[in-house]
Amino acid sequence: MAERQRVLLLTGASRGIGHATVKTFSDAGWRVLTISRHPFDPRCPWDGAKNHVQLDLADPARVLAEMPRLRDIVGDGLDALINNAAISPKRADGGKIPALEMAYGDWLHIFNVNFFACVALVQGLRTPLETARGTVVNMTSIVGSRVHPFASAAYAASKAALWALTRELAADLGRAGVRVNAVSPGEIDTGILSPGTETIVERDIPLHRLGKPRDVADLLLFLCSNSATYISGSEIHIDGGQRV
Repeated sequence: MAERQRVLLLTGASRGIGHATVKTFSDAGWRVLTISRHPFDPRCPWDGAKNHVQLDLADPARVLAEMPRLRDIVGDGLDALINNAAISPKRADGGKIPALEMAYGDWLHIFNVNFFACVALVQGLRTPLETARGTVVNMTSIVGSRVHPFASAAYAASKAALWALTRELAADLGRAGVRVNAVSPGEIDTGILSPGTETIVERDIPLHRLGKPRDVADLLLFLCSNSATYISGSEIHIDGGQRV
């Protein structure tokens, strides 16, 4: 009897770390389901159109309304859920928006995408996760534990909250055999880097280079594999030593 193909559901799949993660898991033989507010790009080097859901995670009502469809697409077992989607608004010139200057509506918009959507997906997909004894990985950030010159206060607060949620979910789901971890990247070479990042690389990162999206994708594949079956409730930092 052939082994069941493992299933990943990934949010924020259209670029950067998400794009690299789709390729890494696909190359490893996983069935990859993706969620993004953008439609599937036919230029992608894999046939993923039938496994893509266009969904704006900033709309909580829409996320809940789509849950039956997501459960139908996932099927009986979900081996991995990676909550990667996030937004980090900046000023028009690319500068940081301080906590005292961000309106409530903007705080709520950021938390809906970066935090509340993660809660909704885990709650809505709990049964297939438990059936597969799967794993959840929440993408946090180095800015969740330190003030950053470019990341907004709301983005930082949402990532700190997501790490707290990771601990709680690990405690809640552990008895069902579901592992929950967080991955906390530092400066990764993606399209959301701000001007001035090169100063951080030289001053703050012992390895003196940016991380690559594939570096993060490889870590995600490890955490979702059978090699990581005793890792749960952890936040894994991938930042070239920046936190030291």
